Amino acid sequence: MNHPILVAENITKRFGAFVALKNVSVAFEAGRLTAIIGPNGAGKSTFFNVLTGAFAPTSGNVNYDGHDITGKKQHEFARMGIAKSFQITNLFPQLSVLENVRVAVQMRHSRFQLLTPRQSMKGLIDQAEGLLNLVGLSSYSSQTARDLAHGQQRCLEIAMALACDPKLLLLDEPTAGMSPEETLVMMDLIVRLADQRTVILVEHKMKLVMGICKRIIVLHHGEFLAEGTPDDVRANDEVKRVYLGQSI
Repeated sequence: MNHPILVAENITKRFGAFVALKNVSVAFEAGRLTAIIGPNGAGKSTFFNVLTGAFAPTSGNVNYDGHDITGKKQHEFARMGIAKSFQITNLFPQLSVLENVRVAVQMRHSRFQLLTPRQSMKGLIDQAEGLLNLVGLSSYSSQTARDLAHGQQRCLEIAMALACDPKLLLLDEPTAGMSPEETLVMMDLIVRLADQRTVILVEHKMKLVMGICKRIIVLHHGEFLAEGTPDDVRANDEVKRVYLGQSI
């Protein structure tokens, strides 16, 4: 068993009187592709937002690589080796595909430098082109980001997230709104990315993750329900009850 790279301890998140998460404790192993699943309203996206620093937990702690990161600002996460891609695509729609990634790479190397020396631009472009090749968008480099298909925009956002060379990549429902063909492309990309880093995937489509993840965590009504291999989860009576009427 690998050491845990990310640990959530007794995470509770309240929005007024509503309890979105209640005492959720999970440890994520380094070098593994793990899925967090659950029906709509299970608390998956809230948990994702706590893990990525978008929401501070009402109580509990988040530890990354042995350090308490609870309450740290989101911009600090990239410096620590954590990148995330949210359910809502976040791009520079008026820029080209290549320029979107080039800007992301530049932010990593020259965060406080507004003007980049011309001689360093080629290195930034080379890195951006390498990331586009990784996510399958090399042939679209000159196209405007807003003109990409939805699935391609999600791949572009992942390329931008990879610009900080993260040890840990968190993806919130990366296949949301995709066609079956786009979904297959995205799942193949996720598997390839997981060969190089730890990936945590939040998803409500249970069947999609069963074939690619070795470990699955199930949330329900904001609480931890089950975890284990796909076979363990399929055989769990509580999981079968929650997903009643769906094929798992």
